[in-house]
Amino acid sequence: MKAIVNKIASLFMALLVLLSTLSFSVGMHFCGDSLVDFSLFESGDTCGMTAQTQKPPTSCEMMEMDMDCCSDVAFVVEGQQELKLSFDPLTFEQELFVSSFVYTYLSLFEDPSEYNPHFKDYAPPPLIRDVQILNQTFLI
Repeated sequence: MKAIVNKIASLFMALLVLLSTLSFSVGMHFCGDSLVDFSLFESGDTCGMTAQTQKPPTSCEMMEMDMDCCSDVAFVVEGQQELKLSFDPLTFEQELFVSSFVYTYLSLFEDPSEYNPHFKDYAPPPLIRDVQILNQTFLI
């Protein structure tokens, strides 16, 4: 469960950094009231209808030819351009505190009954004869 929460938090923070630095622009070209071209990340292509170059009227045939009936509209969303990554160097005392804190925090989640290395290399003495029965000494 802890690993899943860590993965979700990491993914959320990566998406947050990505979306905060993302910038894009939307360009639209209108001829009269109709949308001729729509494009992301650059300006829209023109239809060739300007006041200087008079093309046979296609979408602006109701308007006068001496008037520019086409317009460009652009929406620009600026993202954050600079990410400040600053890390002040730690002193020896601070490093010692952080390392001891992390070590003690991680040792809270260990199961002590899972691994007991104290008697790993110890073998009990072989029982050749039962000394208590031979001497007939019993604890009462």
